[in-house]
Amino acid sequence: MVGNPKPRSRTYESALTLADRLGGADLVVDLADHAPELFDWDSSTVTDLVEQVAGSLVVIVASPTYKATYTGLLKAFLDRFPHQGLGAVAAIPLMLGASPAHSLAPELGLRQVLVELGASVPTRALYVLDAEHAEPAAYDAWFATAQQHLPTLPTAPETRQVVSA
Repeated sequence: MVGNPKPRSRTYESALTLADRLGGADLVVDLADHAPELFDWDSSTVTDLVEQVAGSLVVIVASPTYKATYTGLLKAFLDRFPHQGLGAVAAIPLMLGASPAHSLAPELGLRQVLVELGASVPTRALYVLDAEHAEPAAYDAWFATAQQHLPTLPTAPETRQVVSA
């Protein structure tokens, strides 16, 4: 799930990089593609995306850092989930930012909303500097400690989702 308002953004690329390290993604939700529909509560497309994400085993929830937290686009999508709506999901909070000054944003903001929605967040959140998003080293230390805490991913479809905002 990618919550960046710009389609195919660095946040999107970062989420895909992380998904590839975890074995790939069966669904990629770039919320920029659905922005007009996010506020239409009758949108069957958004309702379907919510159901697919809720039925996933692992979801990467990615956002650029915006005013020290995640984007409103991502918030609008997360508002679609009912209480405990992510109860069967292991979520990985991922945020990108321009400086290390906001490196706690994914832990202090994004993790909290995911837990409130019932998701299990078995690893620490990942913060990647914008300028380093394409460098494998930006993910190495996180991956080295996080992989042992993540569920073993089956090869069946629709078990790994990337939701970026």
